[in-house]
Amino acid sequence: MKFRIALTAAAALTLAACGSTEDASTEAEADTVEIPADEALSGVEEMPVEDPAANVEPPATEETGPSEETQIQEAGDSAADTAAAAMDAMAEDAGN
Repeated sequence: MKFRIALTAAAALTLAACGSTEDASTEAEADTVEIPADEALSGVEEMPVEDPAANVEPPATEETGPSEETQIQEAGDSAADTAAAAMDAMAEDAGN
């Protein structure tokens, strides 16, 4: 029983020693983000102003043009007409 308690205590101390926050890389990460932001704002003297319309959705408007489906259908019809005209022209050339 004493062995289990000693083993548990040793494991807890080992894990506690690994969890140190005194790491140079942790401090360097904060500097790389904060310093450029501070430098970019160093010459700014104006305070930020809230835009009351920033989160307001624009009013819904009715579509004035044809729908996408209608445009696709018209483009397909136009392509079919062009192909039919080309076939007619080829048939006339072959007949002459």
